[in-house]
Amino acid sequence: MIEINAQIDPQQPIAPQVVEMANRAGLTPAEWQTLPLLINPPSLNISAAVLLAELHGRCGYFPAAVRLRPVPDSVPPRFEVAEIVNLQAVREKARGRR
Repeated sequence: MIEINAQIDPQQPIAPQVVEMANRAGLTPAEWQTLPLLINPPSLNISAAVLLAELHGRCGYFPAAVRLRPVPDSVPPRFEVAEIVNLQAVREKARGRR
């Protein structure tokens, strides 16, 4: 079992932070491609993971995703768009790290 802290800095782009999370697993390129992986996403994000798998299966690619972040010092709490994440581009870059 490999435990990896999944906290992110909401003020920074998410893709590089997730790349670093994956890097902390310490797997070799061969292990990434051959080990059976079982992940336990943080919180209730399993529904998001399954939805992405379903959408990829239907569309043939990963859709873009909106990432929100809290607006500092807002009362009541509000959120703003932090970035649009091109998940297909993230996937394609990751293939270069295999």
